[in-house]
Amino acid sequence: MQLSRPQADVYVPDGTPLDVALSRTTHLCLAAHQDDAEIFAYHGILACYQQHSQWFTCVIVTDGGGSSRKGAYASYTDEQIKAVRRGEQRKAAVLGEYSVQIQLQHSSKSVKDLQNQTIVSDLHKVLLATQPEIVYLHNPTDKHDTHIAVLTHCLKALRLLPKSLRPNKLYGGEVWRNLDWLLDDDKQALNVSNRPNIAASLVGAFDSQISGGKRYDLATVGRRMANATYFNPHTIDDMTATDWAMDLTPLIENDDLSLIEYTDAFVSRFAEDIRKRLKKFGNL
Repeated sequence: MQLSRPQADVYVPDGTPLDVALSRTTHLCLAAHQDDAEIFAYHGILACYQQHSQWFTCVIVTDGGGSSRKGAYASYTDEQIKAVRRGEQRKAAVLGEYSVQIQLQHSSKSVKDLQNQTIVSDLHKVLLATQPEIVYLHNPTDKHDTHIAVLTHCLKALRLLPKSLRPNKLYGGEVWRNLDWLLDDDKQALNVSNRPNIAASLVGAFDSQISGGKRYDLATVGRRMANATYFNPHTIDDMTATDWAMDLTPLIENDDLSLIEYTDAFVSRFAEDIRKRLKKFGNL
């Protein structure tokens, strides 16, 4: 699998030959930054953890060079912080027993160029080599520009696949915007209650972020608990930790379906739900 960047990092934690490790993949995450996958695709990591018939592979598109640097990392150069973040992502791959960890090492600036076909090509090669059943992406209402750009590249790569090789399910997960606002019928409830110690250790592997002043470890656990607790006001909780996701599968079932059009429908249903409730109980 020839990737476009000489710096691209491909790592198989258990030492299995790369072609075998790629082909055994059942769950694939395509994410923008180091630690994104551990935040929004834990459902896939958990499904594959210590399993022999299911394997999680993670792809990180960017190189980490734009990371914030404070505390112990304040004096690090771009190249130094890139090396740290590559190493942290490898640690997470070991902790989560990933099949393959791929870091494409594109700059955030190049990712935001939607004419950049090398990123689409890299992602397409990974998809052909893995042919996963389930794919986790950023969701289209995320407020981070790089996340949306990566999502767009991913959808382009997925649509290059013949329909027979496309995944059965496509999830868009939470990072820089919670999906609690989705109507309950629109929510994909991903049960991530099990192995909270593994969940904590995965996000905790990214010391450069946590020591740098962003407590992603605590925030991620807290959001999952809040999602589970505040889901239904009328029943006791079936889950102790939940990740919300959007079902993006229609976007690879119908190549003519616009991402904007599809996302607008979620927002419109949410707005109408608010209007209906206010008309019924709050019409002052």
